[in-house]
Amino acid sequence: MEFLKNVRRRSFLSEVVYVALNIGLAIAVVLIIRATESPWPAVGLVFLSKWRVLAVKPRYWFVNVQANLVDFIVSISLVVFLYTTYISNIGAFQKLFTLGLFTLLYGCWLLFLKPQSKRLYVALQAGVALFAGVAALYTISYDWPSSMVVLAMWLIGFATAHHVLASYSETHILFLSLLWGLVMAELGWLAYHWTTSYGFPRAALIILCIGFISQKCYDSYYHYQKIRGNDIILPVLFTTSVVVVLPIILNIIDPINNHFTIGL
Repeated sequence: MEFLKNVRRRSFLSEVVYVALNIGLAIAVVLIIRATESPWPAVGLVFLSKWRVLAVKPRYWFVNVQANLVDFIVSISLVVFLYTTYISNIGAFQKLFTLGLFTLLYGCWLLFLKPQSKRLYVALQAGVALFAGVAALYTISYDWPSSMVVLAMWLIGFATAHHVLASYSETHILFLSLLWGLVMAELGWLAYHWTTSYGFPRAALIILCIGFISQKCYDSYYHYQKIRGNDIILPVLFTTSVVVVLPIILNIIDPINNHFTIGL
């Protein structure tokens, strides 16, 4: 009985330490950006916090890095969002609120979503990385060469596809991940020119919708050896509605915002 009590006590303490470290990381990233006014020290802290990825024999480094790419994408995306918010020209209260919101979301990622291993949560993890990665990329890549954007999109596509497929008993995981990376690279090239006029949120959301439909199609084929209409009709209708309706809403909002700004 004493042994079991010690085990429970150690387990509880380890949970407390885990929670404290993750909350501390989220807060430290914000404080470092405010103190240095540069994203690079925060990026360095993020990489330093992932030291366990390389705390193995070198022959396991590639596998570990590959398994943690989704977490890296989300973490680096957070740094981008925090930094661009910090240097933006919005009001002090709005800036503080946005920084706090991003910090809270990152804490939720670290504490609640990232540790999950069920297939549904794995798909959600990939979805978060896909949306955040694309949004962050197009936030900072307006003056990048298109080749760098395409390469980054390929990496995001490969990482998210591999993350999802790893939760299935898929024998062609590498080929399918590379294939989705190629699709993402093509979408990245198109979005690179599209975002010049329409902005990054729409590109990120539309690519997320495409990824969502692709995952549902794969899941249906995996279970039934064919893509059943009943399994994908609702996701297709939902994502089509988002893709069609969102540009209309944003086109209505933009003139209102411009008029309000001029009026002020």
